[in-house]
Amino acid sequence: MKKLLIIATVLMLSACSTLKSSSDFDPSVSFDQYKTYSWVVNKNDVAGYHLDGLMDQRVRAAIESQLSQKGFTKTDKKDADLLVNYITKVDKKINIDTFNTHYGYNPYYGPRWGWGGSLQTETTVREYDVGTLMVDLVDNKTSKLVWRGTVADTVREQNTPEERIQKINNAISTVMMDYPPKPTK
Repeated sequence: MKKLLIIATVLMLSACSTLKSSSDFDPSVSFDQYKTYSWVVNKNDVAGYHLDGLMDQRVRAAIESQLSQKGFTKTDKKDADLLVNYITKVDKKINIDTFNTHYGYNPYYGPRWGWGGSLQTETTVREYDVGTLMVDLVDNKTSKLVWRGTVADTVREQNTPEERIQKINNAISTVMMDYPPKPTK
């Protein structure tokens, strides 16, 4: 019974996830050669300050945690095998739904015209934001992008810092699942 409850909980949580992730990579690269990483230096940062500092700290911590779990060690830029960067963007989307409803009795309808009542059409328009986060891994020796992971989700307001951290950790975990890429045969 306990196993059934755990399986049902996992299925419910996975069904609630709207995260869409994908990855792309250079198939000519042997990814087992990479063991160390460093961050790409952002020229827009002033003395370590970043415009969205809290979000930046959370994303970097989540990426560093995932890389550490995969056996990577953080080092100086000159000694790093990979340079890590991330990019975020938010796109406005519009969802248009049209519903037809048929109800009631219409005395003018008969066997020649069909039976039924009134037909109404209702259209709803909803605008929403989709946030996308891309994680780039660049070979430090060749300066070429070797792997990119992308995750996208509908943007919802998170009320607490803990909820924001959980959302970011979940997104980074989802996108980093695809690293290292599986060799093609």
